Amino acid sequence: MAKSKLSEKIGYGFGDMSSSMFWKIFSYYLPFFYSNIFGLSLVDAGILVLVTRIWDAVSDPMMGVISDRTNTKWGKYRPYLLWVAPFFSICGILLFTTPDLNYGGKLIWAYVTYILMMTVYTGINVPYGAMLGVMTDDTNEKTVFSSFRMFFAYGGSFISLFLWEPLTNLTGGYNTPEGWFWAMVLIAAACFVMFILCFFMTKEHLKTVSTVSVGSDFKALLSNKPWWLLIGAALCFNLFNTVRGATVAYFFQDIIGANVNLVFFGLVFAFYAGLFLGIGEVSNMVGVASCVPISGRLGKKTTFILVNASLVVLSVLFYFIPCSQAGYWMMLIFQILISILTGIMSPLVWSMYADVSDYAELKFQTASTGLIFSSSSMAQKFGGAIGGAAVLWLLDGFDYITDATQLAQGVTQPAEALSCLRWLMSFIPACVALLSMCVVWFYPLTTERIKAINAELKEIRAIED
Repeated sequence: MAKSKLSEKIGYGFGDMSSSMFWKIFSYYLPFFYSNIFGLSLVDAGILVLVTRIWDAVSDPMMGVISDRTNTKWGKYRPYLLWVAPFFSICGILLFTTPDLNYGGKLIWAYVTYILMMTVYTGINVPYGAMLGVMTDDTNEKTVFSSFRMFFAYGGSFISLFLWEPLTNLTGGYNTPEGWFWAMVLIAAACFVMFILCFFMTKEHLKTVSTVSVGSDFKALLSNKPWWLLIGAALCFNLFNTVRGATVAYFFQDIIGANVNLVFFGLVFAFYAGLFLGIGEVSNMVGVASCVPISGRLGKKTTFILVNASLVVLSVLFYFIPCSQAGYWMMLIFQILISILTGIMSPLVWSMYADVSDYAELKFQTASTGLIFSSSSMAQKFGGAIGGAAVLWLLDGFDYITDATQLAQGVTQPAEALSCLRWLMSFIPACVALLSMCVVWFYPLTTERIKAINAELKEIRAIED
């Protein structure tokens, strides 16, 4: 088919720009919100994150099957961008609403709103991800689309993370429920507009028809060795990101401290969590832009392995950085390097899922693109569930103090809790990256194998230009 238009790639990018603005706030700030703003205990917050994310992950294949069997004049997957976008924004606002209820009532509210949000997130994000499999039949173009997607995703993440604390301060205060509520209202409105733009600027070009039952689709999925390996590696990758990201708000509050400034050529600026995370998102964008030339030269599998090996080394070294002016600059440099590497990984993983989908279509004669891509979302959410809950439970196990009153009275965090925060930013994610590297070592879809699969599929697919 003809090479895709630039406008379509930009439109596709808007979709994950919207999703990522929500997802990064959920992953990096929601645990802190529940424990330090909303008022849940660390244990209850950890259980909440785990339970809701597991439900969210389990619902992904269900949405994949539904979208695979949807047929409209707009295609299979694209209509969900239009249908679900309003609910996506509304549920995000409800999630960051703190009702005037007793502890039990607030806990119920948290469960209901979080489950609703993650269900709606699945309803729009699974079809959005599956669109990649039907927008082009060219494996290199898939990587380009995936790179646009992740470039825009990290751009949106930078905007939301960099502005989050200033927005909360502007609309009520960083330590107040009102500040968090109104900041999310502003973010949610922007996300709605971007999903609508994504719908109108994209098109499904490939028609895939499944000739087997839902049961056969699941049977084929469970027999798909590349899928098993990639989902394991992707779960570890998302666990790596979530553990580091969810720790940052705590790390800056208790290790870095408030009112820390950096000086750059005479300019003085605050060193805070949003800046650290925002610079990471910009660096992610550099990594995304590097993905296509690097993976094109080295191959996707080799690139995946080398990136994870580098993440292991950098994460271990992060532990030894001191809290000093020079140390803060080193933290920023390491954040930039780590984020460039994770930026390379993100489009690479999505592109590899598209290859797994092609492999499944040829081997099992099943057009289960939505089911395949829903598994990637499932891995992302399992990684987020395990990572977010683990951070909260580890902090509780080391007696981390969340009570603002105690801290205001001069009570200090236990030394063990502070050490735990350092491990969560270094050795623990390093172990996860090592595991991801080992899993993908056995991934069988090499560059040559994918080229052969695509050549065979071109002869049997019905393509609409």
